[in-house]
Amino acid sequence: MAFPTTETETVLSSVNSILAAIGQSPITTLDYTNPEISFIKELLDEADTDVQNEGWVFNRENGYPFIPNSNNEIVVPNNILRMDIYQNDINRTSDVVVRSGKLYDKIKHSYEFTGKISADIIWKFPYEDLPSAFKRYITYRAAVRAATQQIGNPQLAAMLAQQEAYMRAVCIEYECNQGDYSMFGTPPNTNYQPYQPYQTLNRLA
Repeated sequence: MAFPTTETETVLSSVNSILAAIGQSPITTLDYTNPEISFIKELLDEADTDVQNEGWVFNRENGYPFIPNSNNEIVVPNNILRMDIYQNDINRTSDVVVRSGKLYDKIKHSYEFTGKISADIIWKFPYEDLPSAFKRYITYRAAVRAATQQIGNPQLAAMLAQQEAYMRAVCIEYECNQGDYSMFGTPPNTNYQPYQPYQTLNRLA
């Protein structure tokens, strides 16, 4: 089963895709007073959070700087899903967690920070800002839950799960292409020029 494709995928179009997958009529507006629409939107939101929480190239940022405020505290933005001190496997002088919306150092037992903190971040971005492949993956993931929880159709859920698995593979391909990963573990902000096969033809190389 394939969803209809749209040039610009929105929450509304994704909700309609899920409704179509479970045999329901499309809607023109997101009326959350309708229990079914509200339930489908909740499934979409859950799948959205779960997928983004894994951390992908589009929402993962390493070494992001945080500056303490006038109270020497670091307030954590609401759209951060996960964070950890940058290169924490090497730097063991601090161990921070988020408590009450602020960074807390478990080694110093304090909310107070005297200088900049660099952290690895997993951001939560608005649905419309996600790459198309991830929106399709999230939509299928939510559709599997809808088929399982709302209509209780295991055959339909299995069919949709196959499409979900395919779209996850597409997302992994996106991750590999966009991430520019290397088996050598080249750190960010460095330059590495690998061997190019054509150089064998260059007699002056």
